[in-house]
Amino acid sequence: MKKLVLFVAAALTFGVAQAQNGPRIGIKAGANYSNISGDLDNEDIYENKFGFVGGLTANFNLTSDGFLSIQPELLYSQRGYQYKDEQYTIGSGANAINYRSEGNVNFNYLDLPIALRVNAGGLFFEAGPQASYLLGIKDKSETFLGDNRSTTERKIEKDDLSEFEIGYVAGLGYQTQNGLSLNLRYNGSINSLAKDDNDDLTNARHSAFQLTLGFLIPSR
Repeated sequence: MKKLVLFVAAALTFGVAQAQNGPRIGIKAGANYSNISGDLDNEDIYENKFGFVGGLTANFNLTSDGFLSIQPELLYSQRGYQYKDEQYTIGSGANAINYRSEGNVNFNYLDLPIALRVNAGGLFFEAGPQASYLLGIKDKSETFLGDNRSTTERKIEKDDLSEFEIGYVAGLGYQTQNGLSLNLRYNGSINSLAKDDNDDLTNARHSAFQLTLGFLIPSR
């Protein structure tokens, strides 16, 4: 983790130092629509969930006309899944009580994608690798028993999970002359979530669609 932080800090320092000579820096924020995929034993219990994504961006031109560029980013990203709602009735007749439970699991990551962009006017296409570090995991669930509601939230230890994730991004978007952009991106993982072959998430991989708004400075 210490080496990752030092590497990211050095990369950002270099980007800021070089910004006056052409590279542009900026910010972006939006939403993830994520789930887990793979050869899962109980695939039907995992459903898509929304999460936040946002952070810093930079753009370095590779050609003088701006047709090709590199876009490195440092993002805080919430991925994961929600449990399929469970509903049933306890008892019968006048004594019947409705029971329902729902919940979600948030995997909080620090993402470092580096995308190659092809710029065609305002429209752009992008693809590239991504390295991610798992910051923490939270499991939040709610239970409704009749009119009574209870909420539980617990932190999941990450000892049995892969802290470092190697993945990829691919997407498209549109950027205006003043630096505003709208970006739709798919985010996939190459390595599995779990280290142990006996874990329920052994074959699970993150899968997410990202929709973000961004702003690059200085604007052209």
